[in-house]
Formats: sequence, structure tokens, C-alpha cells
Amino acid sequence: MTSRSAWVPDNIATYIDQHSTTPDAVQQQLIERTNAMGGISRMQIGPNQGAFLEVLIGAIAPKRAVEIGTFTGYSSLAIARALGDDAQLICCDVSEEWTAVAREHWEAAGVAGKIDLRIGPALETIKALDDTPVDFAFIDADKTGYHAYYEELVPRLSDRGVIAVDNTLWSGAVAGTDDTSDDTVALRAFNAHVQADPRTVCSLTPIGDGLTLIRTV
Repeated sequence: MTSRSAWVPDNIATYIDQHSTTPDAVQQQLIERTNAMGGISRMQIGPNQGAFLEVLIGAIAPKRAVEIGTFTGYSSLAIARALGDDAQLICCDVSEEWTAVAREHWEAAGVAGKIDLRIGPALETIKALDDTPVDFAFIDADKTGYHAYYEELVPRLSDRGVIAVDNTLWSGAVAGTDDTSDDTVALRAFNAHVQADPRTVCSLTPIGDGLTLIRTV
């Protein structure tokens, strides 16, 4: 598992991984477990992206974090590792099967107590949250749902809150017009909407498959 950037040559991707903090034993076990699932494993973020999330969480020091799209749990594990003991990560996913793998590795890493996994449609979960502000959110789920997740999260952000959104470059497909698949069209529209939103400032970074960072102004 590397940075998976379509525009980064293999030797550079390898160098990036070699010069980012390497996964510990539990993270490596999770990587191998997820890779054994076959092609669907590409849904998981790469180790260097996980390390980036840990640095970001350490800087923000959120009390309440939200993850939309947990899969087998690598991103949530990275986030939870950097959370303070008095902080909570609410994970939203629809799969009991995939998140069972996540639960196992959260326990092994000693961070399960910081994580509240909620199985069900993420939009319903977010709408049901109380008024406690969200300090950090990570969106990595169904691409056609990004706009709705964003709109529900922005008003809930604290003054220091940040939203990180994965796959916003979509292997470069968003930069052209040939690909008219639902996911690509949705991501193009999402990127344009965020960039034009006067409530927020954003930076689309070429980390992994594109990671957009957003905060309110």
C-alpha cells in the first residue's frame, strides 16, 4: 500500500512511504488484513496519509471528531491514536462486516474507548448529533453523498474545526470532462461547490488520491 497517487511515479511513491512515519505492528497487521480482501482494499487510505492525519489531529487537538466512511478502520485508528484521552471519535459506516475488522484493531491498539461506532446511513447519524461542536471531520465514503455530508457538517464546525475530504482528485479524472460516471461528476461538482463557498476556505492537496482541507471563515 503506497500513496496511490495516479500522478506520482512508483519510485517517488516508495520514497514518500519510506520517509513518512512507518506503520506500527497493529497498523501493519491491519494493512495486511485489508489487502487480503482483494481489490476492495483500495478503499483504505495509505500509511503516509494515516501519518498525515495523525499530525493534523495532533495540531488541532479536537474534542469531538467525526469520520464518515470507516471501512476496516485504518483512518479511524490513525485519528484515534492522536486524540487526547478526553476526546471522542464518532465513526459512521453501514457495514458490520468491514467495521468488525476495524473494531478488532482498535482494541489491539488500545484506542477502542475513544471511538463510538454508529452503524447506519451517515447523514442520519450526523443529523442526530447533539449541539456539541465538531472540531474535526474526515469524509471518505460514497462520493455522491459528499455534498450532503459537507452541508450538514459545516454549520456544526467549531471555530478551530477542520474537514478533511478524501479522493477529491479521483485519479485525475475530475480534471477532465471525458469521465461522466456518477462518482466523477459528483466529485467535480463537490470540488467546485467547496471552492466557491463563501463560508469556508479550502486547499485541495495532492496527498493520496487528493485530500481537501476545509475550515470556516
